[in-house]
Amino acid sequence: MKLVNVGICGLGTVGSGTVNVIVRNHEEITARTGCDIRIAQIGARRNRQNCDLDGIPVTKDVFEVADNPDVHILVELIGGTSVAKELVERAIANGKHVVTANKALIAQHGNELFRKANEKGVSIGFEAAVAGGIPIIRTLREGLSANRIEWLAGIINGTGNFILTEMRDKGRAFEDVLKEAQALGYAEADPTFDVEGIDAAHKLVILAALAFGMPLQFDKVFTEGIRNISPVDVSYAGELGYRIKHLGIARKHDNGVELRVHPTLIPERRLIANVDGVSNAVVIKGDAVGPTLYYGPGAGSEPTASAVISDIMDISRTLNVDQDVRAPYLGTRFEQLKEFPILPIDDVKTSYYLRMSVVDKPGVLSKITQILSDAGISIEALIQKQPWQGETEVPVILLTNRVRESHMNEAIQQIEQLDSIHHKVVKIRVESLS
Repeated sequence: MKLVNVGICGLGTVGSGTVNVIVRNHEEITARTGCDIRIAQIGARRNRQNCDLDGIPVTKDVFEVADNPDVHILVELIGGTSVAKELVERAIANGKHVVTANKALIAQHGNELFRKANEKGVSIGFEAAVAGGIPIIRTLREGLSANRIEWLAGIINGTGNFILTEMRDKGRAFEDVLKEAQALGYAEADPTFDVEGIDAAHKLVILAALAFGMPLQFDKVFTEGIRNISPVDVSYAGELGYRIKHLGIARKHDNGVELRVHPTLIPERRLIANVDGVSNAVVIKGDAVGPTLYYGPGAGSEPTASAVISDIMDISRTLNVDQDVRAPYLGTRFEQLKEFPILPIDDVKTSYYLRMSVVDKPGVLSKITQILSDAGISIEALIQKQPWQGETEVPVILLTNRVRESHMNEAIQQIEQLDSIHHKVVKIRVESLS
């Protein structure tokens, strides 16, 4: 039986889970791969003692693992994009295969790393980089490979989904729920990557590259966070039959590709609208298969370890196989990836939710609807609330048809100039996902 030695760098949440699952499920892993997969060495600056390291050599120098001639597969779980990149490059230069859960590393440096790996004839597995335990990378690269992917949309950050779920179910404010998410360990002390959509953008660009056969282009993703979502908008969305989710959306057109992360109203009857808490979900629309949904834990020790080990097993099966027989990193042969223009957000067409504070007097609505009509924007639904006792303003909520973003922004600018409109107009994009 072929012996496969694995070196694991990083012994945090995912690293510990990876050790535990490999040791616990060794018999099943061996039966399914025909390989004896062993942990030959661990590189970790801190040993959190969340796993049994009995008999496993541990070093504080992760580069020692990359240089170990007995290690066939290096597993990078240290995070970040500086030391991690240097570590992966060292492993590739030494002819080792690499498995990583590092979405930022792949999104920002994947093109370069794949090129180096291709030259050395080694593989890079990154199933765990997107959506935790959901096998979404392999689904796009292999399961749906016969399809022309038309679009995909995903809840791919559990922290943001937890916050929006709590806001909807309990009417809580964003900052209040964020503090709880930090206390529970769902959000970091600095939650910027999660709540501003950067984490989701890392993952979206990886999914889009796989879906459309194009290089990774993280710097071109439009990103908008959830800090400005208020409980009243969550409530009004519910009255209209929608739920607000923080989505990553990629859609291919004849003239380019949309790459955008932002809060989105989606019909509550859609399955993805009912994915709550820290769970993740991705909808993929293929021309042959139609829309398919993939749901599960988007993070966590052993769910993510499950994805890491699936890559280790996949590489182990093909260690002695010619590179041309292996599935390409991004689903398309390296030399056949195509550069597509990324559409600026102003050119994207979608529907909109608008909320505005309006002086309660005759003729105000007619002025608003006239501005929208002149811009070619029709109203699909409208809610006008009664003023509170003694108040002179009322909230007006509109759902519009699909329109180009630049046209909507021009109309909003005109509406905000009306004397009867107080405060900025709240704008949230709407997608049917059908």
